[in-house]
Amino acid sequence: MRISSRGAVDPFIVMDVMEAARREEEAGRSIIHMEVGQPGTAAPQTARDRLTTEMAQDSLGYTVALGRPDLRARIAKLYQDWYGVTVSPDRIVVTAGSSAGFTLAFTTLFDAGERVAIGEPGYPSYRNILKALSLDPVGIQTRAENRFQPSLQDVENEKDLAGLLVASPANPSGTMLDKAALKILMDHCTEQDIAFISDEIYHGIQYEGRAVSALEISDDVFVINSFSKYFSMTGWRIGWMVVPQSHVRAVERLAQNMFICAPHAAQVAALGAMEAESELSQNFAVYAENRRLMLEELPKMGFDQIAPPDGAFYVYADISRWSDDSAAFCAEILRDAGVSVTPGLDFDPHRGHQTIRFSYARSTADIREGLTRLAAFMAARS
Repeated sequence: MRISSRGAVDPFIVMDVMEAARREEEAGRSIIHMEVGQPGTAAPQTARDRLTTEMAQDSLGYTVALGRPDLRARIAKLYQDWYGVTVSPDRIVVTAGSSAGFTLAFTTLFDAGERVAIGEPGYPSYRNILKALSLDPVGIQTRAENRFQPSLQDVENEKDLAGLLVASPANPSGTMLDKAALKILMDHCTEQDIAFISDEIYHGIQYEGRAVSALEISDDVFVINSFSKYFSMTGWRIGWMVVPQSHVRAVERLAQNMFICAPHAAQVAALGAMEAESELSQNFAVYAENRRLMLEELPKMGFDQIAPPDGAFYVYADISRWSDDSAAFCAEILRDAGVSVTPGLDFDPHRGHQTIRFSYARSTADIREGLTRLAAFMAARS
């Protein structure tokens, strides 16, 4: 049978790494998971309690395509609480995770063949979703001296751009743009009629200052967020977008046809999760302690070429002194140390053969054990 060229995208390598780790566990080995950006905690208790209550009272059928009005209103309140920004609930679109948000954003904003810039290293699904939609992802090779964030000069060097996507905090580096740097990029995009998309799914998990929302600078922006990270709801597949008022109906039409609506049960749970401040603060304290341990112990092993993460729960490290094959290096760590980490090729197809990403989203006990195993592994190689 025929197969579309749009399907010829790269694999999401971290998922393959997860599968390799699962096979090792199935064979009876103890594996420490530092590969996937998934909190080790369950959805907040308030989320589960609210769903239990509503399931007893409601069939939880379709919602409207834009999402439950009460959830959209509660998300709007978050922007007032976190950033002091007033956002109309009418501009909020509830999505089936941030992945659906990116698909809706790219489909709404761009025509086939248009060029959309993304920073490298960066989340691989940006590139692969763009390709699957017959768009042209333009990888901006960010630099360590800019903490792996795109600069104005980087963007100006690319011609005929229809869009720019920026993530702050970023995956895999965890670095952030401050308000001045973000405004410079957004102003340039406005001047050049380049659509600006802000990936803010790691907001709430920041250590060095406060993450800045693009909505603090302009309403003429697509903002994408998710309940997966800060709210610890990865498998629930629930996220949201904030879009300009002028684009709401276009997004709604696409959402109606592509998704009908985000999962209703997940929308209910999301409402509950937003009232779990105490539990979420405890989760954050774990990430902060894990970050401290990672930044203290990794340089002792030789992983000292990193940009210390401002947010999220990742460390992106250079391994060029040991290997030019990050996939093989990660396979060796899994085999010999029982620690699963992600090769940089997932995030940067050009330079990622010399980098790896560590995730510290699991429990502190797991992170301590993982670091102990990594230290022994690196000592044996020296």
